[in-house]
Order: sequence, then C-alpha cells, then structure tokens
Amino acid sequence: MSTVVNQVRDHAAEISLELLDSITADYPRRDFAVRLWNGELWGDAASPRFTFVLKHSGALRCMLLGANQLTLGEAYIYDDFDVEGNLEAALEFGDYLVAHELELMEKLRLAGLLLRLPNGDHHHGHVEPHLHGSAHSKHRDREAVSYHYNLSNDFYRLWLDRNMVYSCALFERDDEDIDAAQVRKLDYLCRKLRLHAGETLLDIGCGWGGLILHAAGRFGARALGVTLSEPQAEWAQKRIREEGLTDLCEARVCDYRDLDPASQFDKIVSVGMFEHVGEDRLPEYFHHVWKLLRTGNVFLNHGIATAATYHRKGPSFIDKYVFPDGGLVPLGTTIRIAEACGFEVRDVENQREHYTRTLRQWVRRLESRYDDARRITSETVYRIWRLYMAGCAHAFNIGRVNVHQVLLSKSDNGDAHLPLSRADWYV
Repeated sequence: MSTVVNQVRDHAAEISLELLDSITADYPRRDFAVRLWNGELWGDAASPRFTFVLKHSGALRCMLLGANQLTLGEAYIYDDFDVEGNLEAALEFGDYLVAHELELMEKLRLAGLLLRLPNGDHHHGHVEPHLHGSAHSKHRDREAVSYHYNLSNDFYRLWLDRNMVYSCALFERDDEDIDAAQVRKLDYLCRKLRLHAGETLLDIGCGWGGLILHAAGRFGARALGVTLSEPQAEWAQKRIREEGLTDLCEARVCDYRDLDPASQFDKIVSVGMFEHVGEDRLPEYFHHVWKLLRTGNVFLNHGIATAATYHRKGPSFIDKYVFPDGGLVPLGTTIRIAEACGFEVRDVENQREHYTRTLRQWVRRLESRYDDARRITSETVYRIWRLYMAGCAHAFNIGRVNVHQVLLSKSDNGDAHLPLSRADWYV
C-alpha cells in the first residue's frame, strides 16, 4: 500500500515540476523557489526573495486551475500553499499568473496536467461573511462593518500604532516609526481643516477615536466621532475618559445618515470610511454631509481610489474575505459626484507612497506577532490579513490604487472663507 502511495506522490511531483517549468518560461524574474510537499526543491535562485511551499500533491491544481485573484487567495488562506519570505514580492508573480495570456493549445496542455494532479479541493472551514438585506442598507452596512472591525480590539492592537489609527500614515523618512508617522498624519488633518479651539468637528467613521482625541486634546475642538462598531466606540470612550476629554470629545455608535442635519458642524472629516459607501450611494453620502456642514466651512474626505486604467480580471479576494460590500471608484467619479452635490474642490493630494509604507509596517508587525494573532483569531484569519495587507502594499506600490485627501468647501455665496496660501498646513 505504501509503495502505491509513494508512486502516486512521485508522479504528482513530476507533473508539478513540469508545470512549474512551463508557467515560468516567460516570467522575467525567476528569483524565487518552490518547495514541494516531499521536500524537493525547484528553482536555481541563489538567494530567493521568497519560497512557495506546496503543502500537498494537489496544491498546484488548487492554485492554478481557473486561476484568478480569488482562487489563488483561497489556496493560500486555506493552507494549500504557504509563502516564506517576502509575501509582497510573491504577489508580483501572482499578478503574472492571473494576467498571462497563453495560446489555446498551451492552455489546454497545462489544464490537462493540472487535472492529472490529485483533487485538493477538500472541505475548508469557510470564514467569509453572510450578509442580509439589500446592499448598503443601514442593517447590512452594520453587518459588513461588524465583520471587519469587530474581529477583536486585541488583534488590531498587535500591529497598529499606539493610537490605533487604521489608515494611511504620513512619513518623512522610509525608516520612520509608525507611531510618529500616525501622529503627524492626525496633526496634518487638523491643520488642513484649519481647526480652531471651540469649533465643532464630526469624524465619520472614527474607528478607535485617534483623530477626535487628537482634535480635542491638541486643538481644543469639540469633536464627535461616529462608527458602526460597538467595540471601537467602547475603546474610544475609554480613552476619552482616560485623557480627561469627556467635555470635548465623544465616540458614538451611529450611522452618519441618522445624524440630524439641524445639528450642523463647523468642520467634517472622513478617513478610511468612504470605501464602504458604495458607488451607487455616493450621491446620498455627499448630500448628507453637505447638509451637516455649516456654510462657509470645509469637509475633508480621505479615501482610496482605484486607478482609472485598472480593470480587475475575475472576482476579488478582498471583496469576499475582507471588505464585504466595499467598493473603490476612480478619483474623477468622486469629484464629479461631490461637485454635483454642491461642493467646491479646493485641494486634492495623493498620498499613495505613504500608504505603501504604512502597509509594509503593518505586515511586518503582524508577522512578528504570528503566535499571538493565531491565538486571538485563527490561522486562517491570520493568513487573510497577512495576504490582504501585503496585497494592498503591492497595489499601492505599482499605482493600481491611490489614496486621496480631497478638501471640499461649502462656500458662502462664492466666499470659501479660506486663506490664499497653504503655508499654515506645513508649519
């Protein structure tokens, strides 16, 4: 019996090695290695940037049969293969596998080889969300936000900065610490808003409260943050009490659409929440913010945008496992809808390179706390987050996505009440 099993494994190894030679024939950078389930190594790179570890004899079939972003991602998170070393570098090769066009006969030949491998489609403990109701209804939005943000405050603490800021930091140097870079970002947001003591600030999607605490503590603003995540609001309220800012600062579990337009704010900011709105709901989003903002003031919208030239092939791993119902639109779409709702665009800043650096630090910090992350969540959840953040770092690095701060004005009969210079932003 064992002889038959070994023969099957040897046959699968031969097929896998032939497949690896074939699929990399046109790849310009063979600077990685592959280790098979039987310990055999493929590749001749002296110092591979990363190593694919095939966990069983059907691993390549799971990865490559009908390969797209989702199938490759699922093969990784459910442990058909692992990546040792630089996961972001491995994603470059993943792009090649998804995008590489083959002649029909070669495609049929490779498919035949894959089908000769054992079927590795074993049952997995799926962790994708199950949402109810129409997309972007208030109930479904709360379910989607809870799936992502209610994972565990302790999990996020493993790799976020000490202020628990879950958005792009602002760096001065490549080697700068994430804590310093996030404080700089919070300060920059407040200066861009030209926030003054006594002014009221609304933070839509306040997360764990880092920005409202900074606005109240450093600038003396009266800040309200709203989130759909109860654990986030509880964390923020605890920090507000600890900082002695209960008279100036509040975090509330509330859908921004439920805020009374009569309770207008001097300044409004949204950082990293915009991606959850959905393209069809953007007119509602900007129109409601317009009503909440006092005339003659500004709204700063900080959000991720897809490059207008990028068109994804196949289903999205992030849509299924990370941000259900999320959606990215090109910057032009955002500006067109904001202007249609009455806003005037005063400034647009792309901070793409900063998000690449932010994500790389998050990945390194998560990887360094691997055992803790598995204990708090699970091996599969750890893999989802490692892949998601490394994938985003790769996407920002190559310009597939960008992150923009768009400063919008609600002018007072044409008067935006803004200075002629931006010099005060850069003190």
